[in-house]
Parts: sequence; C-alpha cells; structure tokens
Amino acid sequence: MILQSLAGLPAFLLYFCTGLIAVVLYLFVYTRVTRHDEFQLICDNHPAAAIALGLSLVGFVIPVVSAIMHTVNVIDCLIWSVIALIVQIAVYYIVKIPVPNLSGRIAAGELAPAIWLGLSSVAAGAINAASMVY
Repeated sequence: MILQSLAGLPAFLLYFCTGLIAVVLYLFVYTRVTRHDEFQLICDNHPAAAIALGLSLVGFVIPVVSAIMHTVNVIDCLIWSVIALIVQIAVYYIVKIPVPNLSGRIAAGELAPAIWLGLSSVAAGAINAASMVY
C-alpha cells in the first residue's frame, strides 16, 4: 500500500524541483529588470518592496502551477513558465505607465504603488493561468 502511494514520488520531485527552479529564475530575472533593489529594501524592512515582490511572485506562481497541472512533460512546463515570466515583466512595464516613477516610489516606501503593482501582477497571473488551455 505504501509503495503504491509512493509510486508518484519521482514525478512529484521532478515537477516540484522544476517549479522551484522556475521561481529562482523568476526572482533572478525580475529583480534585475526592476529599478529598485527589492531584496535590499526587504532587508531594510520596507514593506512596500515586500508587498510588490511577494504579490508579483504569486502572480508568477499561479501560471506555473497551471503549467505543472496541464503540461505533458517538464520541458513543456518550463516553456510555459518562461512565458509566465515574460508576462510578469510586461505587467511591470505596463503598470509603470499610469504611475510615474513606480520603482522610486516603492523604494521610498509608498504602499499604494506597491499594492497596484502586486495586485496587477496577480491579476495577470490568473488570466495567464486560465489561458493555458489544451
């Protein structure tokens, strides 16, 4: 019974590690694209940076979860994860249009721009995930 339950463990580990790699890649790329240093701001206890980055990560992870659930192999999952990354970077640039100096305002600790960016990222991630239909 236990061995039967553990039969899916290799696939679980493969997809779980793929998801973790996608998250690390996302955080690496996304924090290079933005003009503010999220991790330094978070270390300096700036809630705005934590809110913006955390919600953008949620916006990225939602489509990655969809990719894990719906793709036929790990390569396909990684391709859709890269697409999710591109969508989130696009959201960052689109959200900057109505909010001048978005990064500077987040770095200054302003919560409204951080929440705007974060929730826009979650919204785009949800749409992205729902669009991954086979």
